Amino acid sequence: MQSLNHGMEVLPAAERGHANHGWLDTNHTFSFANYYNPERMGFGPLRVINQDRVDGGAGFGWHPHRDMEIISYVLEGALAHKDTSGGMGLLRHGDVQVMSAGTGVYHTELNGSASEQVHFLQIWIMPRERGTQPRYADRTFTLDRRGKLLVASHDGREDSLQIGQDADVYRVMLDEGETHTHTPAFERQWVQLIKGELQVGSKHLRPGDGIAVVGKDVLELHASGDVEALLFDMVA
Repeated sequence: MQSLNHGMEVLPAAERGHANHGWLDTNHTFSFANYYNPERMGFGPLRVINQDRVDGGAGFGWHPHRDMEIISYVLEGALAHKDTSGGMGLLRHGDVQVMSAGTGVYHTELNGSASEQVHFLQIWIMPRERGTQPRYADRTFTLDRRGKLLVASHDGREDSLQIGQDADVYRVMLDEGETHTHTPAFERQWVQLIKGELQVGSKHLRPGDGIAVVGKDVLELHASGDVEALLFDMVA
């Protein structure tokens, strides 16, 4: 993926890394933990997309991070966050959080329910600068808003959450038969499909699939069914 110089390349959901730890069932788009694939070390500054399902009453205990922009996007259930920068929140579908680890931070990500599973995407983006001050923010984005919505950006515009990299992250929600076009701001794009079926140019995506795009002037997204996806627009 990282070596793609032009065109589009699909990563099918079934080809992701997978691990089941009992309390955690997880799929790794890129190399992570015990899953290692030298051809899938990331895409541009996008380093991790993990699709996690965590049992009720379980979660990730206190652990450290540094020099990484970490985004959590909740699909179902509730995710409880706490970190040593003072950040804390209880996130549900429609909520997005950003933790800039910077010089170093400890945090926990726990299921906010004792009985119901939480399902979320954990995303890591490498920062443009190392050693910045750790910070945390979260925001609720209405689920009634269709089309493309900026949820995280390099400059915090349009009431989005700011991240320390030249990258913009959009939530895309399309009705069946709807088409949306995106004009890239940066060199590389990645689309991660969450639900529905989506045509990106000539490529067809199903839930869990991702697609890497380089060198396109316009992306055309056509929905088959009710679509929810994330679109990353990033520097090379």
